[in-house]
Amino acid sequence: MKLLKTVFWILWRIWFYILMAIPIIVMFPLLFISILREQWYPYFFVMARIWARIILLGMGFSPKVEIEQHPESGKSYMFVANHTSMTDIMLMLSVVSNPFVFVGKKELAKIPLFGFFYKRTCILVDRKSSKSRMEVFNRAQKRLSQGLSICIFPEGGVPDDESVLLDEFKDGAFRLAIEHQIPIVPITFADNKKRFSYTFMSGSPGRMRAKIHHFIPTEGLSLEDKKTLRDQTREVIYSQLLRFSK
Repeated sequence: MKLLKTVFWILWRIWFYILMAIPIIVMFPLLFISILREQWYPYFFVMARIWARIILLGMGFSPKVEIEQHPESGKSYMFVANHTSMTDIMLMLSVVSNPFVFVGKKELAKIPLFGFFYKRTCILVDRKSSKSRMEVFNRAQKRLSQGLSICIFPEGGVPDDESVLLDEFKDGAFRLAIEHQIPIVPITFADNKKRFSYTFMSGSPGRMRAKIHHFIPTEGLSLEDKKTLRDQTREVIYSQLLRFSK
């Protein structure tokens, strides 16, 4: 039985990367055209959502989304969620229909095919470089001025210790939200770590619960309020993770 499980995990993990590649290969001409101009990004975003749903379905994941407040079309938001799995990217694309741009770690740009589009459409950050962090703010401001939204996983990465329910949040997302006076949209992912963690011999098909919480407004806030806003957002997600775990 243990041998069968090991074989399943190996083949299933390989299948994940195959699923990542197949839609990109099929849609490559359209994807490539959509990144030639920044104003065409919404078309790329539509195809990215199709790509994400193919992967979730093909891996046997079943997203179950609870929405307390719906984002309005044509408005910019700061989407933030807990980060435990590579599937967080796919689930975020699946549950949010407002075009947004990811702020993510530069290491993912090394993944074949996926990385080609990732580094041309996302805002990459080298968390060890203060210069890189400043460039992130400049690029995010440009995207927000174009009417897009931003998505940041404010933990700054996946904790090495998988027993950590929710790591501490960095300030970047909240500083940007205050500077642009856009609402924070907290999103809680309940099952991604269980379904597809970074531990190779782990995971299984099944449901992936997500909850889009009531927005947290930033109108009238100043940068002095960013830590309060950060802690308030973290508490929303942390409390929901505790409820999900019960």
